[in-house]
Amino acid sequence: MFKKVCIIGCGLIGSSIARAIKKNNLAKKVVSSNRSNDTNKKVIELKLVDDSNSDVKKIVDGSDLIIIATPLSSYKDVILKIKDSLKDGTILTDVGSVKENIINLIEKNIPENVSWIPSHPIAGTEESGPEAGFSELFQNRWCILTPSKKAKEKDIILLKNFWKKLGSKVDIMEAKQHDHILSITSHIPHLIAYNIVNTTLNIQDKKATDIIKYSAGGLRDFTRIAASNPIMWRDIFIQNKKNTSKIIDDFIVNLESLKKAIENEDGKKLEEIFTKTKKMRKEIIEAGQDVKKSDFGRK
Repeated sequence: MFKKVCIIGCGLIGSSIARAIKKNNLAKKVVSSNRSNDTNKKVIELKLVDDSNSDVKKIVDGSDLIIIATPLSSYKDVILKIKDSLKDGTILTDVGSVKENIINLIEKNIPENVSWIPSHPIAGTEESGPEAGFSELFQNRWCILTPSKKAKEKDIILLKNFWKKLGSKVDIMEAKQHDHILSITSHIPHLIAYNIVNTTLNIQDKKATDIIKYSAGGLRDFTRIAASNPIMWRDIFIQNKKNTSKIIDDFIVNLESLKKAIENEDGKKLEEIFTKTKKMRKEIIEAGQDVKKSDFGRK
């Protein structure tokens, strides 16, 4: 499918892409660039790539497809280093969770003959690093493309087929719509999880120990989400601050409404809210975004 693919950043997502490319024979050569020499050595030891080093300007040379899989805050540094090494016809993509600001940043820093097509594979775990990746990560998961003005139609089709071969379902939408939707479906749930777990850290030591000892499924699942990569999520909230701030305001209003219903012992109001929220779980299962198994199918 490609002669040479370069992955910049072999964390969970980047290393999973490398594994999936190798497994499905989608490129003759796969290379990567990581800031850490230890990571560069590790990805070669794991046979994820054919070559890897920290000189990103050198390693991208001759690549047909370049995938930026680093934290959002590093994009400017990455693009300024590689922009003069991009060959004619290169497809440039990424895997970030926020698009609108990033699209503008890269659009004005790359040559006209490069197709800049942002991607967002909606897949992941709370783990990080090249050892955490696996080739099946993208199976039956959505990948959203938000093509920039610097994107050729034939390259959009090619990249769409690439993600499909990795196992993804692919959709195309505008960056503004993407950032709004993801602020609701992903960013705010993570923020809530971080805040709930952070709240438990403010409790006295003995009580905190009891909380951990007797943690029910709810807190346990929040701690899993809150264990996600801190740098990645720091960047997501900052880059998508407009949308996340608006949803936080809405969340506060709803939380105050719940608080009032509890204080007033308004059982009817509480039951009404809980019935509506239960319905959404059913709709998510029907949409194929989860399975109907007790305890999320855990063994």
